[in-house]
Amino acid sequence: MAASAFPPIPGLDADDYYYTTEGFVVFTEAYHRKRGYCCRNGCRHCPYGFKKKRTRVADNE
Repeated sequence: MAASAFPPIPGLDADDYYYTTEGFVVFTEAYHRKRGYCCRNGCRHCPYGFKKKRTRVADNE
């Protein structure tokens, strides 16, 4: 599905986000800077340097 096939998000500018080919919304660095703080969710374009720690789940044997 092309990015233009997805609906615009009310209240956000076109440069605030984009859709992935899978249909997920991704907020841009510009949006994060406008918001003014880090949400600590490990966002793809976080301008605040937050990186979510990844942990592995041990397999039960």
